[in-house]
Amino acid sequence: MATYRLASGDLLSDEEIERECAEYEREAWGGHFERFHTPSDGESEEPLTVCVELPASVVAQVDRKTKDRVGYIVKAVVATL
Repeated sequence: MATYRLASGDLLSDEEIERECAEYEREAWGGHFERFHTPSDGESEEPLTVCVELPASVVAQVDRKTKDRVGYIVKAVVATL
């Protein structure tokens, strides 16, 4: 049985993955998904040049407000210019 190290440093086994998948399929899963968005070609007329690191608590607040994390952050920055 394999074990995987998550970005958080936690370990997750194949058995735990199977259990969580079964819970998800029964709509009983208490977890949440992290969505990572990479803009596809054509979303910006200019090259993208800045990556921003935000505390997890700030990202959680953004995710509660919108499903478009990148769009929300870009609009917030542009609105202050």
